[in-house]
Amino acid sequence: MAKHMVNLDALIPREDFEAATPELPTQPSGLMNNLGVSELGPDSLMYNVLRKPDFQRETANWAPDKVAALVRSFLEGDLIPAIILWRSPKSGNIFAIDGAHRLSALIAWVHDDYGDSHRSLRFFDGVIPMEQQKAAEATRKLIQSSVGSFNDLKLALQNTDTTPNEKLRLAKNLSAFALVLQWVNGEAEKAESSFFRINQQATPIDSTELDMIKARRKPNALAARAFIRAGTGHKYWSSFSEPVKLEVEAHAKDVYELIFKPTLDLSIRSTDLPVAGRGYSADSLKMVFELVNFVNKLHPEMWQDDANTKKRGSQSTFTALADDSDGTATIEFMRATKRAAMKIAGNSPESLGLHPAVYFYSATGRFQPAAFLAAVAFTQELAEKRRLVKFTDLRVDFEEFLVRNKHFLNQIVQAYGSLQRSVTPVLEMYRILFSSLVDQLDDAAIIERMQAASNPRLPVKPITDDDRKHGRNFSSETKNAIVLKSTLETSPRCNICQARLHLRAMTVDHKVRKEDGGTGDPDNGQMTHPYCNSGYKESGHAHSHPIEV
Repeated sequence: MAKHMVNLDALIPREDFEAATPELPTQPSGLMNNLGVSELGPDSLMYNVLRKPDFQRETANWAPDKVAALVRSFLEGDLIPAIILWRSPKSGNIFAIDGAHRLSALIAWVHDDYGDSHRSLRFFDGVIPMEQQKAAEATRKLIQSSVGSFNDLKLALQNTDTTPNEKLRLAKNLSAFALVLQWVNGEAEKAESSFFRINQQATPIDSTELDMIKARRKPNALAARAFIRAGTGHKYWSSFSEPVKLEVEAHAKDVYELIFKPTLDLSIRSTDLPVAGRGYSADSLKMVFELVNFVNKLHPEMWQDDANTKKRGSQSTFTALADDSDGTATIEFMRATKRAAMKIAGNSPESLGLHPAVYFYSATGRFQPAAFLAAVAFTQELAEKRRLVKFTDLRVDFEEFLVRNKHFLNQIVQAYGSLQRSVTPVLEMYRILFSSLVDQLDDAAIIERMQAASNPRLPVKPITDDDRKHGRNFSSETKNAIVLKSTLETSPRCNICQARLHLRAMTVDHKVRKEDGGTGDPDNGQMTHPYCNSGYKESGHAHSHPIEV
């Protein structure tokens, strides 16, 4: 069963390797070989100079049981790999080159902050996602039942006569055991090369995350980092001027609200679905980075280093994407991404208000990032080719086909893989469906065209009763599918185009326009998509339809 990951990102601050203090510290005569847990408390000298590199990936990849197991292992004296550190000769701060997650888990225990307490609340500007809270609560309960809190063990040594033997044993271990430390010697360049070499061995950094680390000062990576946390967490944009920082955070919050609200749990429990799935997931950062790049027409060759480009034999003439020193490009990219998000979600006049259950969730109720990115691409194409009015004419038929054949999305993702690998085939499915409806083809002819004329190939086929085999109990996917089916069946419909309405993307329209004498009487009102109530009506094509139940 999937679990929420514990977010420990607030517990060790980030800093640039090259950051300098006004006075250059002297080189130490000797560096410590061991680190006791008491040195990780909030008032400790060591803790207050401890840092992560500014490009360090988010410390949020451990499940509650792994955090609890690390704390238990430390107290039992089990072998824990050495923590590798580097001391900056410029700032005097100490950086975790390897072992940041292990350190953070122990710091979390000492501070009783598993992503939901004092330091985390400050770091995330008081905005803690529900999933993050659940992971923190689960971790705290596991640790309490396994070894007890750090403060419990401290008190145990002061009250030996009333403390159970097991807890007293762990408390005594706490007083004696320490982490083994190793040190990287050299300047910042040596420390950075050591970081990448070490972190590509045991648990390799994901390729997208590695791209973002290397492009950390470029506007696409800065925009994606801001969007994924609604402008909270580590401020990668902190060097920008105050007005720019405020605008970055405002755009980030707006886009997060558009695509990731309401919060989606591990299973679907509500008919009000977010258009971009769970914001607190392993794939969400990759998807948002892809979104920023697609909307702004960026290609990997523009931000990846020359070695990668040459390795692929690219003869590209793309202009290299420069680092953003003042935030101008980051703001530009964020505005473009926000405009794209507003085309598919929200209540702005240009919003098509695409229903998440129709477009972004597969037949098994799982959110599909590729479908989200493909829908953004498709709506961009419709706008650029001035086909939005025609799409609205055909929208109900377009969406009913998608609903009848929701398993097509599963088939494409199964064949091509998730995220960007499936974006092009899903987009191709949308293109063929739209052109086929323009040509007035029926379902059988549309499917035949998809199977025969698609490029890339679309591995879509209707499913039969033999394909629908289920056990006696409802699986989690089956439960999601049931909720999704109910959502699709009970969704209200737009009185102009008859397609389904999403609760977060609808407007109340005058059937008879105010300029034509229409009043605010309830009988003169109807629910519509924002675009149907604005751009489509202005085109002169709009007319109301009675909704068939």
